[in-house]
This record gives sequence, structure tokens and C-alpha cells, in this order.
Amino acid sequence: MAAALEVKRKEKESPQSLVRRFTKAVQQSGILVRARERMFKDRNISEEKKKRAALRREELKAKYERLKKLGQIP
Repeated sequence: MAAALEVKRKEKESPQSLVRRFTKAVQQSGILVRARERMFKDRNISEEKKKRAALRREELKAKYERLKKLGQIP
């Protein structure tokens, strides 16, 4: 759902000015805001999946501590 945003170079316009106009157009259009919202949107993870992930973290932590205690991990 990307909106096409086009900024054409005016006659005798410097590249810096063109980039500035493009940046301003992008900010005003809200494209970046929508993209950031989509990028950082919280996913709907089921309770069971959350619990499984937490149990896995605990198991890995216990395994790491055991190996550290045995001297196999510095």
C-alpha cells in the first residue's frame, strides 16, 4: 500500500533543494509515519506461545548457569 510520491526537478534547481523539497513532501504525506507504525506494531501472540517462549528462556538460562558452574563456559 505504498503511495507514489513524485517530485520533479525544477529548472535551475540544485540537488540539495530538490532533496529538501522531496523530504518535506514525504513528511507532509505521512508515509514515514505509517511505515513506522507498521514496523513497530505489536503482534498478536497467543498466550500459549508467550508461555512457551518464557519456559524456553528459563530452560536456556538454567542450562547456561549449569554449564557456567561446571566451568565449560568462561
